[in-house]
Amino acid sequence: MTAFAEQAVRDGQQPGRPDLGDPSFWQLPHTDRVRAFAQLRRFGRPQYFVERPSSFWRPEKGFHALVSHADVVEASRNPQVFASAPGATTPEPPRWARALFGDSLVNLDAPHHTQLRRIVSQAFTPRILGRTEADIRAVAARIVDDVLSDRPKDFVSTVASRMPFEVICNLMGIPGQQRPAILAQVNRASGDTGVARAARSRLRMPGKGLRALASMQGMVADLGRERRRNPTDDLVSALVSADIDGQALTGRQLGAFFSLLMVAGVETTRNAIAHGLDLLTRHPAQRALLTGDFDRFADGAMDEIVRHSTPIIQFRRTVTRDHRMSGQDFRRGDKVVLFYASANRDETVFTDPDAFDITRTPNPHLGFGGGGPHYCLGTYLAKQEMKALFRELLTRIPDLRTTGAPVLVPSNFDNRVRSMPCAYARP
Repeated sequence: MTAFAEQAVRDGQQPGRPDLGDPSFWQLPHTDRVRAFAQLRRFGRPQYFVERPSSFWRPEKGFHALVSHADVVEASRNPQVFASAPGATTPEPPRWARALFGDSLVNLDAPHHTQLRRIVSQAFTPRILGRTEADIRAVAARIVDDVLSDRPKDFVSTVASRMPFEVICNLMGIPGQQRPAILAQVNRASGDTGVARAARSRLRMPGKGLRALASMQGMVADLGRERRRNPTDDLVSALVSADIDGQALTGRQLGAFFSLLMVAGVETTRNAIAHGLDLLTRHPAQRALLTGDFDRFADGAMDEIVRHSTPIIQFRRTVTRDHRMSGQDFRRGDKVVLFYASANRDETVFTDPDAFDITRTPNPHLGFGGGGPHYCLGTYLAKQEMKALFRELLTRIPDLRTTGAPVLVPSNFDNRVRSMPCAYARP
């Protein structure tokens, strides 16, 4: 028995039980992980796991896994006990990185989170939202124009990634000449969440990702200063001039918010779109239902794509005081991980949870969070992007389909698609 296995037994882990703390678990096929989470839900209470060190970041001692729908919802809606600070991601951001880059919304609690979210929410004026909806439709149409012209072989890089990136850049007012550099930095910054990397690469990647974030935040901070002097009709101008109790976003806060939009908003939406085409290809009856009456079934289809694929696998919380939930005692300082990927397959909430059913009603999935103060700000935007793009694709290229399984990036954070081959029935 290895030292890690001995520690797991001492901490209550049972031999033969799926081990979420072992990086090799996240390299298993997706179907194997789905079955493993089903096994963990049958325990009826949160299980504790010891984390293996998977990078030069300091490994945490361990965490309690919340795998049921009810537990994830309860923890999400009780931020007084389950706090996002000092960090909701894995690993938690070190103090020096937070001091250098500022805290993202996902890593903040009230009152700082409340104040920052109010500033951001006010900036999304009806005028900006109305223009964004029209822009989303225009971007979707341009992408499909290019697909019909170029007939690309990879769906992710040419379609799924392009949609959210262009929409967010247009929304923020990012100049066209800056976009290639920002896209390169986004790809570098988001490349550090996978767990299947050689040791030497692991040692390099966190620094590479931080340099990318620094570069990206510097670009948007410069743009923010320009918009303060010469405001235009874009979101950056609205964010730096918003007035909530006399406050607007600082340059560092603007950079942190932009990084969140780019790394989280682009990645999650592109993955949902990619998984969506794969699901509609593998379930032709569901695809026929959607194409037969898009307006009737589109909202349900987008929700079911998000539920079934769950683009964000998990976020973590820190327990602020002793607390009991679902038969488990939590102590102040304990770490818990909210596994949305498991909650969205909870058989006590979803009938036949592994089925892809665009008519599923109700569909209380947690793909955008479990409620509470950290419910995803970009929910409406993501759904609009998905609907607009799939309307164009299914109407104008009805024979577009995947020709192979998505190539996934092994990760314990997001259900990321690296590439996915596609083809067209007609020449």
